[in-house]
Amino acid sequence: MRCWLMKSEPDVFSIDDLRQCPGRKDHWDGVRNYQARNFMRDDMRPGDPVFFYHSNTEVPGIVGVAEVASKPYPDHTAFDPHSRYYDPKSDPNNPRWVMVDIRYRRKLKRVISLAELKAHAEELEGFALIRRGNRLSVMPVSEQHWNYILGLEKA
Repeated sequence: MRCWLMKSEPDVFSIDDLRQCPGRKDHWDGVRNYQARNFMRDDMRPGDPVFFYHSNTEVPGIVGVAEVASKPYPDHTAFDPHSRYYDPKSDPNNPRWVMVDIRYRRKLKRVISLAELKAHAEELEGFALIRRGNRLSVMPVSEQHWNYILGLEKA
């Protein structure tokens, strides 16, 4: 089992939106970065835990926990010319982009902000989120970092 962090802008899709979905589950579409796509396609498995991260907000940070709820499958938004994620080069017979379903587990008791995570850079050495210039929307989290970050929730 691997651990993950997935970013979303809360005004587009928030942890509360996920909680309100039928079955507390929805697809994670619109990933248009090859490295992030490869993580989803090649490494994610149902049951893997996910940190839900709110980006592009006043206080960006980890706001909840979800889990991968499906195997990867073609991202239908790539084939829809009316979608903001449309990719005219993506072929339904050989899809370029994939998505997974994620299921809500819980909100954190408090937001663990990006600033707070950076303040623990020594303990989180190698954590992709705090690496300068990292903009991936999907990234792996080591089990050691996962446990450390969950411990910050109680601080």
